[in-house]
Amino acid sequence: MTLSWDHPKVFSINVMPAEADIDGLDHTNNAVYVHWCERAAWQHSEFLGIGLDSYRQQDRAMAIVKAEYEYLAATYQGEALELSSRLVNSDGKMRLQRDFQIIRPSDNALILRASWQFMCIEISSGKPKRMPRLFSEIYGGAVIDDEG
Repeated sequence: MTLSWDHPKVFSINVMPAEADIDGLDHTNNAVYVHWCERAAWQHSEFLGIGLDSYRQQDRAMAIVKAEYEYLAATYQGEALELSSRLVNSDGKMRLQRDFQIIRPSDNALILRASWQFMCIEISSGKPKRMPRLFSEIYGGAVIDDEG
C-alpha cells in the first residue's frame, strides 16, 4: 500500500509506541509524538550531514521558536508507525521550517501533522545569528517544494 503523505516523503523513521508511552487513557501520550519529531529531526539533519558536532564547531544551532501539532487520531501500544520529516522553507540567513507527518501503515491513517519554525542562534551567547555557510547550503539545498 502506498501511504497518503500530504507532500512527497523525503526522510522517515519507523516508530512504535511502547508500554511507557501509553497514558491513562490507554493511548499514546501526546508528548511522545513531540519526542519522536525531535528524534526524526536530528536523524534527518545527521542524514544531511549536520549533527551536533557541526553545531558545536560552527557555534550555531537551529533553535525552535514555534511548534504546532495537529493530533488527528490515537495510536496504541505496539502499532507500527512511520514519521516523515521534510524541510519546507529556509531564508538561508536566519530561519528554517520543518514539517512532520505520522502515518499508520496498517490502515493508511494520518495520525499527526506538525510544523516547527527555527531561528539560527549562536550557541555561546544564545542570541540570534546568521546561519553559517554550511547550514545555509545543506539545509537550504534540502528544502523541498510541493512538487518534489
